[in-house]
Amino acid sequence: MIRTLPGRTDHVVVVGAGLAGLSAALHLLGAGRRVTVVEREALPGGRAGRLELDGFRMDTGPTVLTMPDIADEAFAAVGDSLRARVELVPLDPAYRARFADGSALDVRTGAGAMAAEVERFAGPGEAEGYLRLRAWLEKVYRAQIGRFIDANFDSPLGLLNADLARLAALGGFGRLDARIGGFLKDERLKRVFTFQALYAGVPPSRALAAYAVIAYMDTVAGVYFPRGGMHALPRAMADAAAAAGAELRYGSSVNRLERSGSRVTAVVTDRERIPCDAVVLTPDLPVAYGLLGRRPRRPLRLRHSPSAVVLHLGTDRTWPQLAHHTISFGNAWRETFDELTRGGRLMSDPSLLITRPTATDPGLAPPGRHLLYVLAPCPNTEVGPGARAWEGLGPRYRDVLLRELERRGLDGIGSSVVCERLVTPADWRAWGHAAGTPFSAAHTFAQTGPFRPRNLVRGTENAVLAGCGTTPGVGVPTVLLSGKLAAARIAGPPGRGSGRARTSSAHRKELTV
Repeated sequence: MIRTLPGRTDHVVVVGAGLAGLSAALHLLGAGRRVTVVEREALPGGRAGRLELDGFRMDTGPTVLTMPDIADEAFAAVGDSLRARVELVPLDPAYRARFADGSALDVRTGAGAMAAEVERFAGPGEAEGYLRLRAWLEKVYRAQIGRFIDANFDSPLGLLNADLARLAALGGFGRLDARIGGFLKDERLKRVFTFQALYAGVPPSRALAAYAVIAYMDTVAGVYFPRGGMHALPRAMADAAAAAGAELRYGSSVNRLERSGSRVTAVVTDRERIPCDAVVLTPDLPVAYGLLGRRPRRPLRLRHSPSAVVLHLGTDRTWPQLAHHTISFGNAWRETFDELTRGGRLMSDPSLLITRPTATDPGLAPPGRHLLYVLAPCPNTEVGPGARAWEGLGPRYRDVLLRELERRGLDGIGSSVVCERLVTPADWRAWGHAAGTPFSAAHTFAQTGPFRPRNLVRGTENAVLAGCGTTPGVGVPTVLLSGKLAAARIAGPPGRGSGRARTSSAHRKELTV
């Protein structure tokens, strides 16, 4: 049994209407709790927000949706359905990888289609290696989902289970790039299955092989796009929560928490005082700890993931070589990770994620216009340029990126821009993200599983954390699970309490295959 909050938990205030907060709200509503969600912005979404500029509707946060059934589980908690509220478009290809030598690979979800693409790209030997890799990825996912990812930990002893032995036998505690290299020899292919480690904040040469689970989500489970943009997901979650009885209060900033001894008794915003029996805090860790007035003791200081510069571009033309998601790899690889995580320097030969959402949903831009989202990983403000330095560095780096995109075949991109917004680590910092990164604490071994900042905070008996800084970590599926795990700390695991609707056994089985 996991530890749950003592005392009454009838009315829960959730601070933040991002994906974690909305997931927590839906699971709490399903368990029979009264829920109030307080959000400082005028709309739901948090990092998965929406910027409307000159007729362009830009997603401000994540652009890749995998494992939608984890989101659907939150809807199912209140007898609702993701697919009843949002049209999900499966992307084929999930990604297009373009390399410095001019070659390109379409990452497809189906085993046969992807094996054929790998054979075309790198020969039959690599295709056979891909099929073995795919089978291994499926086993790694099954070994982790129930006992490591979708799990609360009260101590490191929670790791001691049969799935730990299974994961060890699969080589999950070796190094990611070496394990992938056991299946694939082509360096370009290896990048496709290891680049995800960058967003976990650890170079593939140092990341645990267990983090190949992210590659499973991307390349095996499939990538989807919600019609209307990624913001359609939190908007639908907020609508479902409201329909199930939640009060959602937008445009309300939380100033402080009232306490009586070790319990939070009320959340005080710039507008009102909201009494509560428990609170779920979803802001980044420094903000959450500041509200609580206490910070957990850790033997080592938290290390944060690299940050990102994001260019939101509205253009008057498009480029057919771009898929919905295109990863444009530079020639450098190991050097890139050293620059980002150790040297604190901008990538000298950048690898970029380019998302073209209007390839799937033209309605996100005015007629005849197109949207591009260019994400360039960069050092966070702890190891690289500080927030002030980005005031001058940001516009210069914007020009560097556009020149690099032009050099890589996006002819005329600079002159095609009719609308834009630049986001730098200074902006992430101003929005409350530690070290100026939206990717929070890195997934080193010492910051993973039971060693990651817990969702319970010593000294406060009725507060729970959710979001990418706590269990289980960074990414849309895991952030959604963090909300579920926070709700379980309050109401107990799904199945307990007086919930309206429970996930069917068939649905639970679907989530674990």
